[in-house]
Amino acid sequence: MARASPLVIILLVLGSAFATYNLVTMIIHYGSSESVAIDDRTLFVDPIIEMPSHVKNRKRSKAPFHVAVTASDAPYSKWQCRIMYYWYTRQKNLPGSEMGGFTRILHSGKPDNLMDEIPTVVVDPLPVGQDQVTLL
Repeated sequence: MARASPLVIILLVLGSAFATYNLVTMIIHYGSSESVAIDDRTLFVDPIIEMPSHVKNRKRSKAPFHVAVTASDAPYSKWQCRIMYYWYTRQKNLPGSEMGGFTRILHSGKPDNLMDEIPTVVVDPLPVGQDQVTLL
């Protein structure tokens, strides 16, 4: 009779523990019958962390958000921005949409042919070696 290696047994135990943990977490999170209805949305109540009362009692008002996308003057980046702007306008035109404005931040330092098609702000390129900007 062949014996199972210790590695296989350890992997089975860890896999079973992981699956059990996920199953129990889903039952606790989604199995709760408590929920809070805000307008047309239903939010499930987390059994561990309670939603603050000022959020529960707040009347939901339309709070549009602004989409900002950084772009370069490369053909692939232009294509991506056109696709993003297309889907943004489709979503914005739906009833009940909370889409605000859309701005393409072009960091090439000079205008391009999409300026009339997509709302764009031209900014200077980043210095060499600095590929990320952190806003605080």
